Amino acid sequence: MVMNEVYEKLKDKIQIDRIRRNESMQEHTSFKIGGPVDIMVLPASVEEIRYALQVCKDYQVPYHVIGNGSNLLVRDKGIRGVVIKIAENFSDVRIEGNRVTAQAGILLSALAKKMMKESLAGFEFASGIPGTLGGAVAMNAGAYGGEMKDVVTGASVLDHDGKVSWLCRDELAFGYRHSIVQQKGLIVLEVEMEFQKGDYEKIKEITADLTQRRTTKQPLHLPSAGSTFKRPPGHFAGKLIEDAGLKGVRIGDAQVSELHSGFVVNVGSATAEDVIHLMKLVQKVVRDQFGVELHPEVRIIGEE
Repeated sequence: MVMNEVYEKLKDKIQIDRIRRNESMQEHTSFKIGGPVDIMVLPASVEEIRYALQVCKDYQVPYHVIGNGSNLLVRDKGIRGVVIKIAENFSDVRIEGNRVTAQAGILLSALAKKMMKESLAGFEFASGIPGTLGGAVAMNAGAYGGEMKDVVTGASVLDHDGKVSWLCRDELAFGYRHSIVQQKGLIVLEVEMEFQKGDYEKIKEITADLTQRRTTKQPLHLPSAGSTFKRPPGHFAGKLIEDAGLKGVRIGDAQVSELHSGFVVNVGSATAEDVIHLMKLVQKVVRDQFGVELHPEVRIIGEE
């Protein structure tokens, strides 16, 4: 079986405790949903990421690159092939004055704490976004008026052929929940950002205020993938869904949140099919009532 050969080949250059077989994706997504992946690799260096890609290419095995899984829905049959998870094993940070360089696997919440400690202002908006830096750059994540494009000056990326390139802010082509990284399927390795020196107490106060707003208005107590749909031009997805009378509607254990209609949450043992059927229902009702098309913000992967 080819996956046995892939596993043996990966062991040549990656420690065995960072290669996992038949790993449940429920443990690697904030939705707590999804079947197993054939092989998961947790690389700790650029060389290991490149090597894992090369092995997949050599054996013609499909692969997916993920971060913290906070914007991800994995189908119930799981994932055939390899998942390369760039997370805590790849999360070093260097701070030199106002310039911060960080590896793609660091959590935004952890990075925001480091910024606060150094009295660097401008990253408060990201303190509660539950993803990695690499994923945030790929989708130009944002909240409360701030976006990654506001602080990123450039990023080191890896393409499917194993070539490393440096892209400046303009070359990253940031748009609403979009970047060239997402468009071309590049892998973010390292990100350079620039901030302004600020007042520690003021930064702490802003962060606390945003945290308070999040915890009171978003269903953080239940598994979800954050905002389920992108914001349609001229509208707010959550308001459209609520106005369509869909707040609290559920299919199986997937529910339109009773706290914030922009979130689909897992209230128990929801399956990916539950979530997908609920998303389709929401899209149809909003389209029929308001003529507005809702596009998923959550990324859906896995075997159908």
